[in-house]
Amino acid sequence: MKNCVWIIVCAIALVGAPRDARADRITPPPVPTTIEAPDGTRAFFRGHAIGSQNYVCLPSTKSPTGMAWTLFGPQATLVDDDAKQLVTHFLSANPYEAGTPRATWLHSSDSSRVWAAMVRQSSDPLFVASGSIPWFLLQVFGAQNGPDGGDKLTAATYIQRVNTLGGLAPAVGCAQTQDIGRTTLVPYEADYFFFKRADEGSQ
Repeated sequence: MKNCVWIIVCAIALVGAPRDARADRITPPPVPTTIEAPDGTRAFFRGHAIGSQNYVCLPSTKSPTGMAWTLFGPQATLVDDDAKQLVTHFLSANPYEAGTPRATWLHSSDSSRVWAAMVRQSSDPLFVASGSIPWFLLQVFGAQNGPDGGDKLTAATYIQRVNTLGGLAPAVGCAQTQDIGRTTLVPYEADYFFFKRADEGSQ
C-alpha cells in the first residue's frame, strides 16, 4: 500500500511541475563523435524544424558545368512535441560580426536570438539518412536578448543539427548559362539541440 501511495505522489509531482522546469532536462541523441558538443556543455533546449534549405544557381569553379546550386540560407519553424511554434530559423546579418550573414534562431515568444556557424559536420551513413543534408555542430557567434529582456536562447554556446531528412540540392536544373540566378526551395526536417555551459542554471 505504501508503494502505491508513493507512486501516486511522484506522478502528481511530475505532472504538476512547471513545464519550464522539466524542459531543461534534455538528453540529445547519439551523434558521430566528430559533432559531439564540447565537454562542459549540456543541452537545455530543443526543437523540431520543418521548412526548406534554399539554393541559388551560381557560377562555380568546382563544378564540371561551371555552375552549381549554392546554399543561401534556411527557412524553417521549430516546434515542440505538441507542434507548438518555438523558434523561427533563417539567415540574417550578425551585428556581432560586422553584419556577417549567419544562420539565426529567433525565439517566438520572447524574441531572443542567436547567430551560429557550422564548425563540424558529418554525413556518416550510420546516422544520416540517405538523401539528407549532413548533421552539424554549430558554434554561437552572437546572442541578443529580446526587446523586453527575454533570454530563452541567449545562453546557447553550441547547437547540433541532427535527425535530418531531405534538404539536399537538386541534381538537375543548374547546368546552363540561363539557369544562373534560378532559385529552389528544398523541403527538409531536422532536430536542433541547443547547448550551454554545464554550470549555468536552468532557464
